Amino acid sequence: MPSSIGQRKADHISLCATGDVGFHERTTLLEGVRFVHNALPDLDVSALDLSVTLLGKTLRAPIVIAAMTGGTDQAGTINTQLARIAQQRGYGFGLGSQRAMHKRSEVSSTYRVRDVAPTALVLGNIGLVQARDLPSDKVAALVHDIGADALCIHLNPAMELIQEDGDRDFTGGLSAIQRLVNELPCPVIVKETGCGLSKEVGVRLQSIGVNHVDVSGAGGTSWVAVETNRAESDAARSLGELLREWGIPTAVSTAWMHSLGFQSVFATGGVGNGIDAARALALGASVVGIARPVLQALMRGGEKEAHAFLDGVERALRATMLLTGSANVAALRNAPRVLSTELERWIGA
Repeated sequence: MPSSIGQRKADHISLCATGDVGFHERTTLLEGVRFVHNALPDLDVSALDLSVTLLGKTLRAPIVIAAMTGGTDQAGTINTQLARIAQQRGYGFGLGSQRAMHKRSEVSSTYRVRDVAPTALVLGNIGLVQARDLPSDKVAALVHDIGADALCIHLNPAMELIQEDGDRDFTGGLSAIQRLVNELPCPVIVKETGCGLSKEVGVRLQSIGVNHVDVSGAGGTSWVAVETNRAESDAARSLGELLREWGIPTAVSTAWMHSLGFQSVFATGGVGNGIDAARALALGASVVGIARPVLQALMRGGEKEAHAFLDGVERALRATMLLTGSANVAALRNAPRVLSTELERWIGA
């Protein structure tokens, strides 16, 4: 693998674990969902049903450990640890971009997690530009090689613009997605990488047969900020600072995608606790994706610390369900709530 790709992967892990790469001003707007308290829930918190069905598999809770890394020895270790956690907890697990694997097959092992996650929902990952330039059989091979259940095609134009050697030509993207939806033997999930999906993009994706989307909205990790931290030129850093807050808040994008009727809506981007997870589910998410907070917990204290963090997420999600009188996730989606003026204005735009 070219050293530039390997170094980029290492930088991404380090910056996401300890760097200042969050949005400074823009929030997810998930805080704009305010549940109506139910003082008489008539429920047993231990009997609440958090399970959901996603892409043909049952998850014990509506959580996916979202895509982060791959392609280096450290990334392989992280993927193994997080996939094992997903298997143990009954979550889904998303791999980072398989571009490195395509470039050099010897790093394929850093993406192979089926030995520790034999039955978990595992999601492969490739960038749209790389998917556009590869024949469908080569893309299918990337999925088959790691035993993934589905493939995420990630859209990241803002991030690429800041990378010194990033992509600049994004033409032909929609037709490439349509080709892969029609020709791959697995479901395709179209996902953003921290800037969200607009309703207009959602409509275009639906028109070519896409059934599953991951909003990856603004308010959590700013991948523009990640690349700005890595940038060597003044021009790239200057553009990165201007675009740091760019994007559609996670709550807004989730509500928009739900309104369009996609079969699956993954709400990732700044979901850091169980109440935020409940808010995203109430806006129509099928599941929530959590990435950087899990990585940070893992880097702090290993798998034990990551489990402790996720225990807290589930505890808060259960508490929210109880306090809204929601016996299961379907009931939570219909729980009484009030939306903030800003969130309502965004959703109605």
